[in-house]
Amino acid sequence: MALLMLVLFVAFGLEACQRGKPATFSGSSKTFASALLVRTAKKPDFNNEIKPIFQARCQPCHFQGGQVYDRMPFDKPETITRLGTKLFTRLKDEKEQRPIREFLAEP
Repeated sequence: MALLMLVLFVAFGLEACQRGKPATFSGSSKTFASALLVRTAKKPDFNNEIKPIFQARCQPCHFQGGQVYDRMPFDKPETITRLGTKLFTRLKDEKEQRPIREFLAEP
């Protein structure tokens, strides 16, 4: 499906893909291209891309030996998935939020 959208985007232009209408080629759109890349890109790896964000921001409390580790262990992907965007009450930096959003996105 993503490959088909990419082919349509390249062959017929962005407007044809966004509106489902015939269009002449008129260039590209960063918004559509970014959305397409997010959909086709693989999910971020928890141990290499997500966990380090939480280690830097939530240590020592949410990691082994921390005060709230038993209730909310941030070294486990299940916890991050369960909490979802509620985590952003503390993580406000968009550069940190972006990979987490991609991790939380449905496959």
